[in-house]
Amino acid sequence: MNETVKIDASTWVDEYADMLFNYAIIRVNDHELAKDLVQDTFISGLKSLANFEGKSTVKTWLFSILKRKIIDHWRKQESRKTKAFSFFNSERMSKGGFVEGHQPQGKLPEIEAQMEKNELREALFYCIGALPSKWKGIVVDKLVEEKESEDVCNDHDITASNLWVIIHRAKVQLRDCLENKWLNL
Repeated sequence: MNETVKIDASTWVDEYADMLFNYAIIRVNDHELAKDLVQDTFISGLKSLANFEGKSTVKTWLFSILKRKIIDHWRKQESRKTKAFSFFNSERMSKGGFVEGHQPQGKLPEIEAQMEKNELREALFYCIGALPSKWKGIVVDKLVEEKESEDVCNDHDITASNLWVIIHRAKVQLRDCLENKWLNL
């Protein structure tokens, strides 16, 4: 017998928005994108509310929806591999390679370098998102925000030797992830 589970969706934003946002921001490192993903999660949850069987908590169910949204986002990003701007040499640009008035501004090598930097940053945060959950905050605090080791240890209640073991292991895992996801080696 399949009982209907009664859920009050009007409380979702108050109860789960912050948790979902914090989860998303670590994985996408973009505040607006994280907000959009959480909003899409709530919308998908509302649309499929009738299918919710109550085999898990609402929180777990919403997190699983958000995880799928984040995975879909990264899959779309990977499928958008583009040619470098240098592919459009100055001869092609002058012959209509770009819509008039919309040509890239600045030197092509500078534009390429900025694009690669942005792609690397996205790949790095994707790889940080793949780290074990206990490591993520430590890695972000130490390597991204460049906090002092003592502060990181105090914030995460770990010893200095534990910090360096985690950082070393995380760097190895990040290197492997970047080689596979960004460098395509």
